[in-house]
Amino acid sequence: MIPPPSMANYSHAADHSLLQYVSPLATFLKLTSLGFIIGVGVVGNLLISILLVKDKSLHRAPYYFLLDLCASDILRSAVCFPFVFTSVKNGSAWTYGTLTCKVIAFLGVLSCFHTAFMLFCVSVTRYLAIAHHRFYTKRLTFWTCLAVICMVWTLSVAMAFPPVLDVGTYSFIREEDQCTFQHRSFRANDSLGFMLLLALILLATQLVYLKLIFFVHDRRKMKPVQFVPAVSQNWTFHGPGASGQAAANWLAGFGRGPTPPTLLGIRQNTNAAGRRRLLVLDEFKTEKRISRMFYVVTFFFLALWGPYLVACYWRVFARGPVVPGGYLTAAVWMSFAQAGVNPFICIFSNRELRRCFSATLLYCRKSRLPREPYCVI
Repeated sequence: MIPPPSMANYSHAADHSLLQYVSPLATFLKLTSLGFIIGVGVVGNLLISILLVKDKSLHRAPYYFLLDLCASDILRSAVCFPFVFTSVKNGSAWTYGTLTCKVIAFLGVLSCFHTAFMLFCVSVTRYLAIAHHRFYTKRLTFWTCLAVICMVWTLSVAMAFPPVLDVGTYSFIREEDQCTFQHRSFRANDSLGFMLLLALILLATQLVYLKLIFFVHDRRKMKPVQFVPAVSQNWTFHGPGASGQAAANWLAGFGRGPTPPTLLGIRQNTNAAGRRRLLVLDEFKTEKRISRMFYVVTFFFLALWGPYLVACYWRVFARGPVVPGGYLTAAVWMSFAQAGVNPFICIFSNRELRRCFSATLLYCRKSRLPREPYCVI
């Protein structure tokens, strides 16, 4: 006998779980923790977004992506989590109808896939910023970042929309107190493809960061010193033994005298913007700090979503016992907490954001020593 549509959302759960007693203490802890997550997720991400919009020094490639991540977390915290709060308050019951359940599930899955896709794109841009800095600074403009953001949202909608048409099936899961994928056996449901793609994206992101780590490590290897005399003509110092600093200074516009023989036919750069592109030691250190921040964001996304993904795969492949209730509840709430941890990660792991936050939002400006006009590479 096929259950009626109004009861189809609950047909996947065991009968005893439908009648189990909900502890008041457990309900209180769920409501308290979820309320805290909603407040931190909305207020924290909103403060970071205001900072990124207000401070013009942050109007560049990595922070455009961070602003987009904050917008996604705000959407999930402000729209999806209040419905979870209400369902917990009503004794793990959904009272808003099937269409509303599908819309909320769509927004939740949209935010999850969007964050995963965006973190992968950020990892690629982080590799370009470290390994191919000149190409990164020339090509990754505002419009390029906007195109990447639009592409990520398009892919996320393409992944989250098919279950609205009952491909993968969104429904209210009583054990999770939320509307999301209805995970059943892989032979009876097609949600496995969505989970495999999400796992593949997370794995690819880790591989890109691993390649970046190897790149930085290879450039740190010490090489034996070879003393080769340099050739000097009017203090230009060219030849096998030259360090290249004299030629770099000449190209940047600081050189005096005749053109070095190895640079004949190359025009000296007197443009301040071009000069800044050549002297990138401080920028290189800044890019490494930003890369470290985004990797911590990626690591926490994987750590907080990992237990829930394990529970989903358990439901799909395991034929025996169901997922323990305590583990499932902890895994779901950890996935909720992911929407509120990014502001703390950004502030505590990025010196530039801390300085801009105190100067722009807290109005605490510190006197800083003037920097040198150029850096020795």
